[in-house]
Amino acid sequence: MTFLDRFGTDKACLEYLRGIRWRDGFRCPACGSSKGWPTARGTVYCRGCRRQTSPTAHTILHKSRTPIRKWFVAVWWMCTQKTGVSAKTLQRELPVGYKTAWLMLQKLRRAMVREARSPLSGTVEVDESYVGGEETGVGGRQLMGKALVAIAVELDGKKVGRIRLRHIPDASGKSLVGFIADSVEKGAKVHTDDWNGYNGVRGAGYLHRVTPILGDPQRALKYFPHVHLVASLLKRWLGATHQGSVRKRHLQVYLDEYAFRFNRRRSRHVGKIFHRVIEQMVVHGPKTYNEIVKAAEIN
Repeated sequence: MTFLDRFGTDKACLEYLRGIRWRDGFRCPACGSSKGWPTARGTVYCRGCRRQTSPTAHTILHKSRTPIRKWFVAVWWMCTQKTGVSAKTLQRELPVGYKTAWLMLQKLRRAMVREARSPLSGTVEVDESYVGGEETGVGGRQLMGKALVAIAVELDGKKVGRIRLRHIPDASGKSLVGFIADSVEKGAKVHTDDWNGYNGVRGAGYLHRVTPILGDPQRALKYFPHVHLVASLLKRWLGATHQGSVRKRHLQVYLDEYAFRFNRRRSRHVGKIFHRVIEQMVVHGPKTYNEIVKAAEIN
C-alpha cells in the first residue's frame, strides 16, 4: 500500500525517474545547459536551447506507449515476488496485451545486468547443468535439444553466496573458461570436476581444485552440492513461473533475472532493490521488439 500511495500517478513516477536520471541537477543532453524547469507535460524545458527533454528519453522507456505507472508496478512485482512474474500474469494484472507484457519483462530483465558488478571471489564452485525436459538415450554432455547452463557459485562459508549463470553453446574450454574469466575474480579458488573443458582454468589465472566425478551422479551431488542446489532451484522456477516455456534464444535474460533476485534474496529492503532496477532502466538504452527478437536469434 505504501508503494501504491507513493506512485499512484504517472506524475509521481516521472518525478521519481527525473530525480534518478538527474540526481545532480538537470543537464540538457542537447546543449549541456544546467538551467531548466519541469513542464506540465512532465518534460524538462531547457533555458539554453529551448528544447524539452523527457525523463524517459533514451532509456528503456523511450517512446513507450504504456503508462509509466504500469512500468513501475511491473518492476515492483519483479522485485517483491519470490518466484518473479510471467508475461501472462502481467498481462492479466496491469492489464495490457500479452505482447506488451512480454516486451516489458524482456526489457526489465536486460536492465537487471549491471556492467560494473563485482566478480565472484574467494572460493567458487563451477559446473554445468541442462535446462529442458528429460530425454531417453542422452548421456554425457550431449545437448539434443536441451540448453546447457554454466553455473558459478561463490561460497559464503558453508552457505551459497552470489551466483552467475550463462547459457553456453557447448561444454568446450572456450565456453567454460570464458564464462569463468567473465564471472570470477582472478586469483580466486575455482572448484570444478575433471571434465577436460576446465583444463585451462589454472592457465587463466585461478587456483584450480579438481575433483574427479567418474560419471557418478552421487559423487557430483556430494562434491558440488551448492551448484546442484542452484540448478535445482533454477529448474523449479522455470517450470513453475514460466511453465517450462522459455525458448533457448531468450534463455539468457531469464537467467539474468534469476541471478539478480537470487543474489538479493537476503535483502530486507525491497525498496532499495526497486530503486536499483529503476536506476538501471535509466542507464540502459531503448530496444524495440524487433531488435530484441533479432538479437536473440543471432545469439
